Amino acid sequence: MGWLHRRTTLLAGLIAAIAMVGLIWLAALTWFERAGVDRLRDDTARTARQQARLFTSDLARFRLLPIVLGEYTDLFDTLRRGDPDATRRMNGKLALLAQRTGAPVLYLLDRRGRTVSASNAGTAESFVGRDYRFRPYFIRAMQQGAAEYYAVGNVSGRPGLFLARRIGTASDPAGVIIVKVEFDDLTRAWSSDPGQTLVADGRGILLFATDAEERFRITRPLSAGVRADIARSGQFGDAPLSPSRYRFAAATARGPGGEDMLLARTSMPLAGWQLLHVVPTQRTLSDATALARLTTIAASLAIAALLALFLWRSARAAQAARYRASLERAVAERTAALRAEIAERTEIDRRFREAREELAQANRLGSLGSITAGLVHEINQPVATIRTLSENAQHHLASGRIDRVAANLSTTVDLTARIGAITQEMRRFARRGTGTIGPVPLDAVIAGALLLVGDRFRGAGVALALPPAGQPLVRAGRVRLEQVLVNLLTNALEAVRDTADPRVEVQVEQAGDRVLLTVADNGPGIDPVIADDIFQPFVTGKVDGLGLGLGIVRDIVTEFGGMVTVVPSSAGATFRVILHKGTGDDPVDR
Repeated sequence: MGWLHRRTTLLAGLIAAIAMVGLIWLAALTWFERAGVDRLRDDTARTARQQARLFTSDLARFRLLPIVLGEYTDLFDTLRRGDPDATRRMNGKLALLAQRTGAPVLYLLDRRGRTVSASNAGTAESFVGRDYRFRPYFIRAMQQGAAEYYAVGNVSGRPGLFLARRIGTASDPAGVIIVKVEFDDLTRAWSSDPGQTLVADGRGILLFATDAEERFRITRPLSAGVRADIARSGQFGDAPLSPSRYRFAAATARGPGGEDMLLARTSMPLAGWQLLHVVPTQRTLSDATALARLTTIAASLAIAALLALFLWRSARAAQAARYRASLERAVAERTAALRAEIAERTEIDRRFREAREELAQANRLGSLGSITAGLVHEINQPVATIRTLSENAQHHLASGRIDRVAANLSTTVDLTARIGAITQEMRRFARRGTGTIGPVPLDAVIAGALLLVGDRFRGAGVALALPPAGQPLVRAGRVRLEQVLVNLLTNALEAVRDTADPRVEVQVEQAGDRVLLTVADNGPGIDPVIADDIFQPFVTGKVDGLGLGLGIVRDIVTEFGGMVTVVPSSAGATFRVILHKGTGDDPVDR
């Protein structure tokens, strides 16, 4: 009976142990699968957000290009006048900008949709002369001012996002500037992340993906009308738009081979676009099964040797904790690196804007420094005269000659007013401009510039011819327009330094609602080698020059809504600033 009892007890214990091991197996498997899937879901969502931020950061750089290009004065010369020289310069500028920004192609369409300038002009894939009026991005940009459209290039055959912006107003459009953006490099960067990433538009069409076979497949059926519109516009070339090999649900997906996958969706900075990031769950579930098996074995051993099992589980728990910590550190480091990169790009953009604002101020202060000696002479001479007049006035007062005292005091007041005018002009020129634009008296601008550089002309023996008083108001900023005139006059003075009978002339003409301010000299003129790029930064014909003055002149005048050009002349160099007349609707900027 004892043996039977022991056998029964052993059998009962064995059954209980088997039942306990079964319960441990089920509980461990359920827990590890749930934890692994939850962790995988969080990682998938985090990766999707990081990839979307990287896409947004790249796209933001290219979205600025049409806006910046819209400020180029050569655009209007190319579109309005069909100037061959302006077109050639425009081709060069577009090619240089494409090379520096990484944009595949930039091109300019006239109001009829014909390409008149492109960064790939002169290449086998040149867009020049091609008609794109059928393209939706051209039609929308002409109607709405701007458009963003993803399609296959009908010349290159490569898909990309076309960023279009209208040049001119809705009532009088001059054309459209287009920047094409391709995402091959970005897709390759995404490929280093686990799983697959697909980008779909609002119709469910997969535009590009790390899985190359998914390009131009559809995640849901398209109506006959939508397919007809796509075929008519040639948006995706001859792609059949066949169904995707993936099947998507709310938070899960099924892969091409039928494998279960987790799905993370995140919105993109384009209307209707979504980023879909899928990761297979098979490995996670296999790892969970393996962990559950190990846990069950450990639990079984714990029944026989509680201490050994405790030590083993402690080691496994520590190992699992280190693994999770390592994984979390890796994810945190990657997240921090992406955030640092985004912050760095934001800081670079901010520095660039601040540098442009500071450059004009630095140029004014630099100009003021170079003319300070002359202004000191301008002030010292009337100060010495004031002292002499004051001493004479004392003698006249002692002698009772009041009329002489009054005459001396009157002259002293006039000299003091001149000193005040000079110092006031120096303070105005040196202070940072407010950026306001309004009607400015051109007479005051010319007088202010003359106060700053007039002594340098007299000291150098250079004849300076100025227009008569009574010039019109112009739409500008007082201090910044003085900076433009001082820069042009200083350049002219330096150009005629070694010229016999040196002369510089300032002329003002009116042409309709425009005012033409011209500065001409009889120096050696502009070197033909740099003539086309004379307004570009760091382009200069001076041995010790930085090449920033004329670039600042161009930027300031462009901000006023005007333009500055080089006027062909038989001798010397002639620069013409074209400004709008002041309307008088706003307070005069003094």
